[in-house]
Amino acid sequence: MAKATKKQPFDVQEFLHTVASGRTVSNYRKNRKVFSQGDPGDAVFYIQEGKVKVCVVSEQGKEAVVALHGNGDFFGESCLNGHPLRVATVVTVTECVIMRLEKAAIVRVLHDEPKFSEMFMAHLLSSTRNQS
Repeated sequence: MAKATKKQPFDVQEFLHTVASGRTVSNYRKNRKVFSQGDPGDAVFYIQEGKVKVCVVSEQGKEAVVALHGNGDFFGESCLNGHPLRVATVVTVTECVIMRLEKAAIVRVLHDEPKFSEMFMAHLLSSTRNQS
């Protein structure tokens, strides 16, 4: 009888720094849009290096910066809450290395990997606390 292969322990940092199914990494120069308000909300993003700003534009055309994110932060997570379109525009403040996690990929890992779920939940709670 063959031995069952033992599943390797999940490594959150390795997951967030490895290109694989549903995950891509892009380099952005300073002042580049990652996505625009009204674009399809089909992925969550993770900043490996750099800083971004999250902006919204009012009906009167006024722009407001609503958040700043840096190394180790997620953004675009509103797509997980049923928002089919982006509610903000994200622009790089510095040169950035950003991982794009397709919605299906992040939902799968949130469901299957408690370590990742804990880390992601801590991010969400921290973001909510900072906006209060």
